[in-house]
Amino acid sequence: MPAIAGMSHMPFKRYLIASGLACISWALLFLVPGWVLGTAYDAVAAVAGRLFVVVALLAAVIGLAWAMVLYSYRWSAGHLDALLARLLEWSHRHPVLGNWSVSVFDPRRRESVPLAMMALMLLLLGWGWFVLLMVVLAHGEPLRVDLAVHDLMLALRNPLADYPMVALASLGDWQVLLPAIAAAMGYLAWRRRWMAVAHWVIALAFGLALTQLLGATVQVVRPPAASNGFGFPSVAVTMATIGFGFFALLIARELPGRRRVWPYLVSGAIVSLIGFARLYLGAHWLSDVVGGMLFGIFWLLVLGIAYRRRATRAFWVKPVSWIFYGVFLTCAVVFAPRNLGTKLARFEPPPPLLMELPASDWWNGQWRLLPARRNEFDDDQRWPLDVQLAGPLAPLQRQLEARGWRVQPQAGWEQALHLLDVSGRPDEVPILPATLDTQVEALLMVRHAAPGHVHVLRLWPAAARLQPGAQPLWVGSTQTLRYSRHFSLIGLWYPLRGVDPALSALRQALDPLPYRLEQRRRSQVPVILIDSTSGNALRREDEDNAAPQTDTTASDPAASGPSQQRR
Repeated sequence: MPAIAGMSHMPFKRYLIASGLACISWALLFLVPGWVLGTAYDAVAAVAGRLFVVVALLAAVIGLAWAMVLYSYRWSAGHLDALLARLLEWSHRHPVLGNWSVSVFDPRRRESVPLAMMALMLLLLGWGWFVLLMVVLAHGEPLRVDLAVHDLMLALRNPLADYPMVALASLGDWQVLLPAIAAAMGYLAWRRRWMAVAHWVIALAFGLALTQLLGATVQVVRPPAASNGFGFPSVAVTMATIGFGFFALLIARELPGRRRVWPYLVSGAIVSLIGFARLYLGAHWLSDVVGGMLFGIFWLLVLGIAYRRRATRAFWVKPVSWIFYGVFLTCAVVFAPRNLGTKLARFEPPPPLLMELPASDWWNGQWRLLPARRNEFDDDQRWPLDVQLAGPLAPLQRQLEARGWRVQPQAGWEQALHLLDVSGRPDEVPILPATLDTQVEALLMVRHAAPGHVHVLRLWPAAARLQPGAQPLWVGSTQTLRYSRHFSLIGLWYPLRGVDPALSALRQALDPLPYRLEQRRRSQVPVILIDSTSGNALRREDEDNAAPQTDTTASDPAASGPSQQRR
């Protein structure tokens, strides 16, 4: 730019003003969005990092589907018919294929091009399904990409995302799709659009029959969280693709110009929402969702293009569009939020295999076998697990409540809306839930500290239990949270970094519950071992073996400071 300005003898003052304005505008356009996104992530990462990643992935999937539908539609609308017409013309001139193609695709008939399209799509469908089935069946187990996506979604499970994803997955259920399709078909039948109704029924019936047949005959290892009724391919994704896709083909031909693409965009967005939600919940492998989409699209093109080439009568699409989308939205609003807890139970991850530990061995050193930190992708969320509890939660809860702590129920979206209350007090803002290996806290207790600060104890079930008696074992984390509001819009509780006084506050509230203070060997992080089993199995065997004050320290030369025990 400076060279061009110099060659054109542009005055320096004018160039300086134009260049300065360009620099400022480009900085705003390219730097501000990144700064806003980074600040937003930093604001919520410490308390809702998984939720932020899930929302970002969902937005990326919808954007990708939107772009693929938009650009593929524009290309096919401008080139596909011409390519098929030239292909038919070439086949008619071929000395061998000419007799066959003329008898099947009569160039004087208007259906020649759609029949050729049907043959091409059926060929592609057969080839694609043969390849996909051979790959799936030859492995006899999930593909690597299936396992990678499943593990990623399992690591992103979060209570605040679980319920919205269950609602989105419900959009593919028959209670939502069937009323919308039936209402639109009823209007078309009333208007005597029998060809549209017949093609739509055939598309749905064949799609449902083939998916049920494949689900019964193709035996593929299911995801651990998939209950009965989920198989290859995804029935919900297939039927949503066919239902919304055929309606898009039905009304798009009646729309003018570039407006014809919006029904396809709506269909792609809804199918992407359903597919992503079911992947997140672990109901399907990625190959199930992709296979359902591919089959739905191919079969939809076969029936849809045949219908569009045969239907000559135009009709007013606004009434049927309002009916179809209106009934769908109504059913989605009524059915999707209903019984979310029951629906979520169908997608709960399987419980981990429990490790059996002798109670005295855990008390004397095997507590180190349990995880030391949360397994998170963000270092700010890898909180130290500095509390271990043997026995039921009720005694600890009663003891802490007597010392001024209170139990906070798990915060859902209704409670999370208080984060946006500008006039709300900090004590009215809930503390967002956290997970440990997809499990939400079994107990979350809060105690007010300095102004704008609270001490928090989170406890999760551990992947172990103590014998004898199959006593439950819990791991937890203590935190001091500070309230802060960002952009004058959202208020959140953030964990303090560095030395955290919450562990000392918990220790002061434990008496007379038995506990002892230990340290990790490498990190030197203190860990409190608490006994709520009425002091039977743990301390009786401990006294028979060795003195409790020196047992653990002797077995851990790296520990600093004397171990402590309260009785």
